[in-house]
Parts: sequence; C-alpha cells; structure tokens
Amino acid sequence: VPLVESGGGLVQAGGSLRLACAASGRTFSSVVDTVGWFRQAPGKERELVAAIRWSGGSKHYSDSAKGRFTISRDNATNTVYLQMNSLKPEDTAVYYCAVRSGSYYLLSHSLGYEYWGQGTQVTVSS
Repeated sequence: VPLVESGGGLVQAGGSLRLACAASGRTFSSVVDTVGWFRQAPGKERELVAAIRWSGGSKHYSDSAKGRFTISRDNATNTVYLQMNSLKPEDTAVYYCAVRSGSYYLLSHSLGYEYWGQGTQVTVSS
C-alpha cells in the first residue's frame, strides 16, 4: 500500500501544521485496520503520536499529542490528516504515516504496522 506524506516544514513555536497521508492503490480499503502517525527525532525511538481505527473511527493520542493534535480521515480519498497546533520545539522530528492490517500488536507498537510512508520533516523553532 503506497503511502505519501506531505505538509511538513519549518514553523515557529506556537504555530500549526497539517500533515496529510494519502494512500493509493486498490488494496488499501481491503487491508486497513489502523492508520497511525509516528515520529522519530534524532537519537530517539520512533513513537506513535496518533492513530485512527478505520472501522468505527476511534482515535488514540499519545500524552504529548492530546489537546494539541487531531487525527482525521477522508474516506473518499483515503487520506488521513494530522492537524498539529501549539507546536513546540520538542515536536521536531520526521513524521511517518503507517498502516496496519490487523491488531496483533498494541496500537502503539511500530512492529504492527506493515506499510510506511517515506516521512516528512517537521521542524519547530523556538
């Protein structure tokens, strides 16, 4: 399942960015269970920021994202968005969207996601 992220960039602290993850291919709808947004900062492990279950639309946020980030989806275009507000320098990372087809791992476990985008850089200046 090809995934293409967009929307990253440089923003000042307190600003906002909206990331988009576009899934292409006919198989996406048949395989998707969850779409997640992960991030990885230099020297740190990849961590889940937000996720959305495709069936039912339930959402999950990391503690650092709660109240600032919103994950949403457009079923018609198979696009998942991550609206990020009140950005902080510690949000600086490469952001990846990922798709998992099952729930064999915890939602936040990156090993459970089979398909990954190429990543988009988000840099928040102080």
